[in-house]
Amino acid sequence: MTDTAPMTENTAPPNVVIADDQALVRGGFRMILGAAGIPVVAEAADGMQAVAAVLKHRPDVALIDIRMPEMDGLEATRRILAAPSARGCRVLILTTFDLDQYVYAALTAGASGFLLKDVSPEQLVAAVRMVRTGDALLAPSITRRLIQRFAPPTADRSKTRASLSDLTPRELEVLQLLAQGLSNAELANELTVSEATVKTHVARILAKLQLRDRVQAVVLAYETGLAGPRGLQP
Repeated sequence: MTDTAPMTENTAPPNVVIADDQALVRGGFRMILGAAGIPVVAEAADGMQAVAAVLKHRPDVALIDIRMPEMDGLEATRRILAAPSARGCRVLILTTFDLDQYVYAALTAGASGFLLKDVSPEQLVAAVRMVRTGDALLAPSITRRLIQRFAPPTADRSKTRASLSDLTPRELEVLQLLAQGLSNAELANELTVSEATVKTHVARILAKLQLRDRVQAVVLAYETGLAGPRGLQP
């Protein structure tokens, strides 16, 4: 069972592992994060090294390129998130393309989001901090478009409905809004409630559906047909 308990506030900077086969990319990201007070505890040039570095250093966040030699970022992500010693590590996938089919596979494998390699320094720093807390879905409009394009139709709709039946009508509404890429602040405004109430709803959704984070919730919403063109009618 995945860890679905709300994270406590942590003001310490997140530790990061960077995995990319291009030394210039790794060096640039290290410089940007270091300037923001975020320590990079290790670098890796391929997927095998990435897994070893994460298991050794147990970082809060791993930035992993999707396309690397020896082992690609997808398999590295799967191995990292399946390892008990890496529990709590959040994976951010790095890609050159905003609609890479492998990114969707990485999200379903448990990655917490993805970044394009042309991300600005400010966006990189904000992304690492946000994914560490699990509070925000990164690049929601791109993620939503990617899921709509690559998510397979649900094979067993009755099973899908059964799993969603554990949610209250309000929680289903929150899940649908999550799938639209709304932030906590936007959710609070849409539902006319406080952000604290929104966080409670999200935490309960994750716990009931045994999901790692908001990204997996969005993936599930599209795979089940709750969101997107195959959306279930209320």
